[in-house]
Amino acid sequence: MSVSDPGTPNSARVWDYWLGGKDNYASDRVFGDRVLAAIPRQREHVRANRAFLVRAVEFLVGKAGVRQIVDIGAGLPTSPSVHEVAQAVAPETQVVYVDNDPVVMAHVRALMPATGVAFVPGDLRAPGEILDGLAAVVDLDRPVGVLALATLMFLDDADAPARLMRTLAAGLARGSYLAATHTTADLDPPAMAEHVRAATELGLPFTPRTSTKVEALFAGWEFVPPGLVPVQQWRPRGIAPRLVHSYAGVARKP
Repeated sequence: MSVSDPGTPNSARVWDYWLGGKDNYASDRVFGDRVLAAIPRQREHVRANRAFLVRAVEFLVGKAGVRQIVDIGAGLPTSPSVHEVAQAVAPETQVVYVDNDPVVMAHVRALMPATGVAFVPGDLRAPGEILDGLAAVVDLDRPVGVLALATLMFLDDADAPARLMRTLAAGLARGSYLAATHTTADLDPPAMAEHVRAATELGLPFTPRTSTKVEALFAGWEFVPPGLVPVQQWRPRGIAPRLVHSYAGVARKP
């Protein structure tokens, strides 16, 4: 999908539409509705992921005391955004958005003077380049909280995602954290098979992974309780809504 033409749908803006944001065009809404017609629970997946983002960032900043948050594959900073959540807990928290989409870059850079956030262009397929960019805006000798939410599923097995995550982890200080979500077929294989088929036909291919393969992406990290669980079951508030087909976890680099 195009990253700049408002007449052509853009994935970050479509995600913003599903979240109820305002940074999207008619073309994004039309395409978003096509996806919802083919994958009726897509909006539930997106919103469950955003709810986890809020809980995870509040944990990282409030409980773990991290003051540097890096959101990889950030998409548009739809409210509640990472910097809104983090700085509501501790205003001095530095937030860095990482993405390879020029639309995201333009939106984040427009925010930077008012919010104190930063932007680093990057793609998880090149973790060394991400680390080089981060070195210019954060102190990599201090703990960093890394978010990789609804991002790792877009790496196929040929990308060797576990190796990429090990490279990223090697450049971070001890005491850093990784929070990630990842789609899975474990919870309902027939439903996920249909989800993958429909997404591929729409030009949005992704790779669901088993719990074992998702845990491998956290190799070298130590999960904080409750470990790797369905996304709504990670430290829920009140009664968790029905499950969507995604795992979530937060882990610390020892």
